[in-house]
Amino acid sequence: EYKSSKQAAFAASFYNCWPIFAFEEPPMALEKHGTCLCGDTRLTVTVDNTHISACHCSMCRKWTGGPLLVVHCSKPPLIEGRAPSVYDSSDRAQRAFCGRCGTHLYYRLKANDFHAVPVGLLDGDQAWDFDLQIFVEEKPAWYCFANQTKELSGQEVFEQNS
Repeated sequence: EYKSSKQAAFAASFYNCWPIFAFEEPPMALEKHGTCLCGDTRLTVTVDNTHISACHCSMCRKWTGGPLLVVHCSKPPLIEGRAPSVYDSSDRAQRAFCGRCGTHLYYRLKANDFHAVPVGLLDGDQAWDFDLQIFVEEKPAWYCFANQTKELSGQEVFEQNS
């Protein structure tokens, strides 16, 4: 949950950019669980939909070795066990990972405490809907996705967030 109405408003506007989702259906709360590779860190996340987005920015690709595929948490994840190691990757964001095995745990925007969690971290076979790609101008030519998605440039993401 957000600590203030300003944070909630920012989060709501943030859903209109990165990660962007058009809420065509009423939100549904879905609780998912996941662990890092070594099992020392456990997460419980709440999402309001089954959408997945991909970020192609150079920082996400360097962090993951490819595009970052995430679900968007409707509130900060509950973390149990080993506390994550957190890296301030920019003035705006942090990236967290397990300090023992290195598993990527979340991307967090500092301004509103928004969290995006790598979808592969979550247990189960949820029917996810991959529908958005951002920073498409930074996507290398050597990979592409087969399904059609909405695509935004980094500038479009920042413009929608300002």
